[in-house]
Order: sequence, then C-alpha cells, then structure tokens
Amino acid sequence: MRIAFFTETFLPKVDGIVTRLTKTVEHLVAAGDEVLIFCPEGAPETFLGARVVGVPAMPLPLYPELKLALPRPAVSEALDRFRPDLVHVVNPAVLGLGGIWLARTRGLPLVASYHTHLPKYLEHYGMGMLEPLLWELLKTAHNQAQLNLCTSSAMVNELAAKGIQHTALWQRGVDTDLFRPALRSNAMRARLHGEHEDTGNLLLYIGRLSAEKQIERIRPVLSALPQTRLALVGDGPYRAQLERLFEGTATTFVGYLAGEDLASAYASGDAFLFPSSTETLGLVLLEAMAAGCPVVGANRGGIPDIVSHGENGCLYDPDDPPSLIAAVNGLLGDDEARRTLRASAREEAERWNWAGATQQLRNYYTSVVASRAMAPVA
Repeated sequence: MRIAFFTETFLPKVDGIVTRLTKTVEHLVAAGDEVLIFCPEGAPETFLGARVVGVPAMPLPLYPELKLALPRPAVSEALDRFRPDLVHVVNPAVLGLGGIWLARTRGLPLVASYHTHLPKYLEHYGMGMLEPLLWELLKTAHNQAQLNLCTSSAMVNELAAKGIQHTALWQRGVDTDLFRPALRSNAMRARLHGEHEDTGNLLLYIGRLSAEKQIERIRPVLSALPQTRLALVGDGPYRAQLERLFEGTATTFVGYLAGEDLASAYASGDAFLFPSSTETLGLVLLEAMAAGCPVVGANRGGIPDIVSHGENGCLYDPDDPPSLIAAVNGLLGDDEARRTLRASAREEAERWNWAGATQQLRNYYTSVVASRAMAPVA
C-alpha cells in the first residue's frame, strides 16, 4: 500500500506523537508499504525508507516548538507523483487541512487521527472561551475523513459526543526492548539528582515542559514531603517559569535525554509523576511502566486506559490537589507495594508493542480503501 502522511509534528521534535509516527513508519516500511511524509521543514529527507517532504513553516507564537506549515503547489505535485492509495492526516491544523483538501479533491481514501487535546489546552493559555469554536473547527475537519482514530477509549467517546463521526481506537504501543528495568543505575540516579542528596525518594517527570502539562502541581508534593527529590527531564516553552517556581527545592532540570540514557532515567526513578489532566493517552506513562518505575497519573482523559489504580500504578484526582500528595506518600512509604507495582507495570507494558499497533492500523487502512472503492460515484 502507498500511504501519504500529513503531520504538523515530526522530527527533530521529540514527543509522544513523533514516537508513535516514527515507530509506525518503521513497521509500515518493514511490512512492504511505501510511505511519504509531509511535515514542517527541518526533518531528514528520508526516514527508515520513507521519503520526507519538508514544508516551510512558522512557529506558533504561544508554542514555538509547534510549527505551522502552509501548503503550497510543491506539496500537491509531490502527492500526485506518489499516487497514494490512502492519505492519513495526523492532528489536522494548517498543513493537515491542506492534506484533507488534497485527498478530497482527488477522491483519495482519508484517515485522520487525534493525538493532542487542543481544546483543553486553551484554558492553560488564557483562551478557554475559544474551546467551543475549536471543537466546531475540529468537527468540520475530522468529518471529512472516512475514519477518525483516537489513542484512548476516553477520546473515542469524547470525540463522538462532540459530533465527530466514524471514531475508532488506535491501540497503544511501547518499545519494551529499549525501556526495561535492567537499565536502572546509580550513575543515572546521580545525574538525575544533580547537586542534591539521594534520599531514596527520587520523583521523575519526563516530557515537554509546557503549561498544559501542569507540572506546577508537583511543587506542593516537594513541600509536603521534604525528603523527596525531583528530576524534570525534557524541555519546552514553560521551562523558565518552572525554574522560578521550583527555585529553592531539590529539583534538577536535566534537559532532553534520548535512547538508552532516556530509558535509564525512567528505570532509575522511585516514582514517575505525570500530573497532566489533558492527555489523550500519555505514552510516557507506558514507557515508565515498561522500565519498571511506579507511576502516578491523573484520573482523567486517556490515562485510566493505561493505569489501573492499585494494580499497575496510582491515579490521583486532578480536582483534589492533595490527592497527588497522598498518592506519592503512599507509594514511597510502602516498599513492598512499590515492588509489586513495578512488576505489574512491566507486565502491563509487555502486552503492547508497536508491531501489533501498526498491524491494527494497516487493517484499518485496508478496510477504508476497500469501502472507498465500493462507494458510489457522486
């Protein structure tokens, strides 16, 4: 099959969407599919056998890491030369809308996928009043597709409730060969602690440092539990504000890590905290679980799809901030429970792999192409 992706987010950016896309492309190509990717400029010209077309882009003022690429004639020319069997638009925004238009005008089967809960992000940037309008725009865009994929059951239900049609679940995946408990190390713990003493209570956050991640919710945990230490791994537009907020606490800003360094960081923490209540899935939680790090996440959005409270991790109520302190205190205060959660978390992660997730996606593609071929000509 020949598949053309349109995505607003790709390499060199590092986030859960890019991880899913790169793993998906890797397995599609390995299965014999031909892949063309349209994305903001800056990515390599090829990736694991897929051709990449970079499109000039402008940074989004409120979120400079996200670049908005404007479609141009070269995009349609490259698409026509490729002659795709199907177009897959990831998080349709500006470039994605161009992909939708090109697919529709050429009568190509169209799949869209929803990865970033943008309507819920607006309140964290002082624009909550625009949420209803954004939902209407998203509904208009997504309802052009024959299939709309979501990465958690909560998002399948929410998008359907908002009037987005033909929703289905795109299952999760994680690299359990890379993320594994055996990479826990004293050297990495020292790096994560920075100048702070190792008390055996190392809290870990890995991901973008941005307002919608609600990382500031961890600050009261450090005050209530003074023996805890915090390592923030990643970077983003909110870093300067967080450095001021966490000033005077035992917090280390580690910056980006990748590969085995990243996997070792996951494995070396005593608890992984993910306070965000805006997640469509929360892939970092699954990576932490694969690495055997006990997790605490918000009981909201896609996170309960991954974390079963008391079985493979802990959930806190984002409407009750002290519940995060209680969850962390309970986790760190019970060594036996923590060992059980480590084992159960790893077991849960081993149920999911990128090969299975991509095969499910290929089955969706085959079904959409077949149904499009059988549809009457307008």
